[in-house]
Amino acid sequence: MSVTAIGAYTHEPHDTADRFAAPLLYVAWDEHMIFAAPAVVPLSMHTTMADVQTKVLPKLYSAHPEFERIQWSQVQWFCGDRMFTPKPNATLAEHGFRHKSVLRFRTPGLEGLRGSCG
Repeated sequence: MSVTAIGAYTHEPHDTADRFAAPLLYVAWDEHMIFAAPAVVPLSMHTTMADVQTKVLPKLYSAHPEFERIQWSQVQWFCGDRMFTPKPNATLAEHGFRHKSVLRFRTPGLEGLRGSCG
């Protein structure tokens, strides 16, 4: 978060990557407000997108009634606000993610619980 200060600002951030076991990745399922905020997970930037899809996302979102209905070939993926097409065997770092990046995914045809976001 940026800071505007009247004078010199010498505060050292306390959330740099070296202070965590692994870089932090924010993960958000667009239009699924049953989850109030993005999940934050410590995750190696060497994790592949295939592992994100098959191992990480189910742990975060499988409790949602629509999760099992996701058509993964139709999912739209975002690194922050930038849409990208994932390469399953490429790592998060190779897709441009770094400490405190946001991975968002949108599932066309699934508009939240009972269409609440459609």
